[in-house]
Amino acid sequence: MHQHIEELLPIHKDQLVALFRESFTAAEGENEGLMLASLVSDLAEMIDKETVSCFGTWQEEQLIGAVFVTQLSFDEDYRVQMLAPVAVATSYQRQGVGQTIIQAAINCLAERKIDLLVTYGDPAYYSKTGFSPLSVAEVPAPYNLSMPIGWQGQVLNRALPSTLTNPRSVSAFRQPELW
Repeated sequence: MHQHIEELLPIHKDQLVALFRESFTAAEGENEGLMLASLVSDLAEMIDKETVSCFGTWQEEQLIGAVFVTQLSFDEDYRVQMLAPVAVATSYQRQGVGQTIIQAAINCLAERKIDLLVTYGDPAYYSKTGFSPLSVAEVPAPYNLSMPIGWQGQVLNRALPSTLTNPRSVSAFRQPELW
């Protein structure tokens, strides 16, 4: 399937909320679907292509996949973004849609001179697009991780500094239960 990836805007909020609610409800249950719908609603309103970006792909008029990328700030001068969450419409899963969107996001962020891209999720899935395990000693997370094995990253430009301190996420992720 040929996919055209584009950066989405706040005007795509309703389609984004529907996509994430449907795909997470199908995979993880109604509570998870509602939690992700709320998070995505907040993130969609914050899209500015600097602190919050969203990449998506359409099949005709239907949004079939999307990924958010948000700024993680540290006291050090090192540009970090976090890739999460990712959703693919259930009828398009296991066809490479998610990995294609993730790769397009990685390429765009490398061009924007982001130093490090992190994510928090299934290592088996994210390793397919170049992510490898990180320890919170190397790159601290803003909150305690419920699944530390899911903390992963890939250097896009400058190598990791010896220390990164005082991690801060965008406001939509300032909920410890998301971590």
